[in-house]
Amino acid sequence: MTENSNSPDSQVSIDKLNSAYNEIRQQMSQVIVGQDEVIEQLLIALFSRGHCMLEGVPGLAKTLMISTLSRCLSMSFARIQFTPDLMPADITGTDVIQENRETGDREFRFLHGPLFHNVILADEINRTPPKTQAALLEAMQERQVTVGQIRHQLSDPFFVLATQNPIEQEGTYPLPEAQQDRFMFKVFVGYPSFEEEKQIARQTTSLDENEVRPVLDAEEILSLQQIVRQVPVTDHVVEYALALVRQTRINQEGAPDFVNEWLSWGAGPRAVQNLLLGGKTRALLNGRNHVSTEDIQALAAPVLRHRIVTNFSAESEGITTDRVIERLIEVTPSKEGELTSDPRLQKIFAA
Repeated sequence: MTENSNSPDSQVSIDKLNSAYNEIRQQMSQVIVGQDEVIEQLLIALFSRGHCMLEGVPGLAKTLMISTLSRCLSMSFARIQFTPDLMPADITGTDVIQENRETGDREFRFLHGPLFHNVILADEINRTPPKTQAALLEAMQERQVTVGQIRHQLSDPFFVLATQNPIEQEGTYPLPEAQQDRFMFKVFVGYPSFEEEKQIARQTTSLDENEVRPVLDAEEILSLQQIVRQVPVTDHVVEYALALVRQTRINQEGAPDFVNEWLSWGAGPRAVQNLLLGGKTRALLNGRNHVSTEDIQALAAPVLRHRIVTNFSAESEGITTDRVIERLIEVTPSKEGELTSDPRLQKIFAA
């Protein structure tokens, strides 16, 4: 695909991913009403080999959405309900002493925990202490768990979907910013429209049950993830993604005044990586073999909202991270000539 983006093989790859995307959405629509943007971002994270955090008030079908997605994938699935008393060994597994019936000797044997599945639902991840959160996040980043002095490799593909409740904060352990950075996207799940909620009310109070069938297996997902990596990206799109991310860093040459006024911390290099990977996937899902600045703009909020930190001044004015991201998109030219010739952004590129 990188050698000739218009080759027949390239088009076959695009059609394959686009077909899988549409089929999964069609299957999920039998159970999930609306939430098209959330489902799209979940699938972009899946095909980009990333992880995803969903945040929303109770009753918005976050858990149902994830379990339905797992039913569309012919892979092993585990749901972990995070609680204050959950220990690392409860999710990673542990060594136990067993007697060898043939020799009579006692020996250690590793019992696998729920992390040894392909799709993990980490329900209410902010309900468990930092020690257990750290065990999950090692698995997310390294795709392995360490028990004692032995490392155990996890299954591939490995996809973590975590949920958070933003309302009830008593007895919770918020994820530190460095740990949130391991998630490719932070997705906000909003309330349904009137018509969508009407359909939900009818659908969930009747006897009808919709059958969701698997669309992809593990080998097919690994193949599609490789296709995503082959999508070419122009220097202009890379520079645009870099410009968005680097402008979030306070007290840097070229950073907008509102960034220095509203932010206490900016995004790191992983944000650029996730913008470009997500842009590649979004382009393929929309039938294109190249990434545009529109793809970067569409994914800026889910990629950046958990990687930038607002200060007291912003909070007192009701300024959210999403508002900061909107302003960044507004002040960053998307056209190639305008981006590189902007005097303020030239300081960003020269830094």
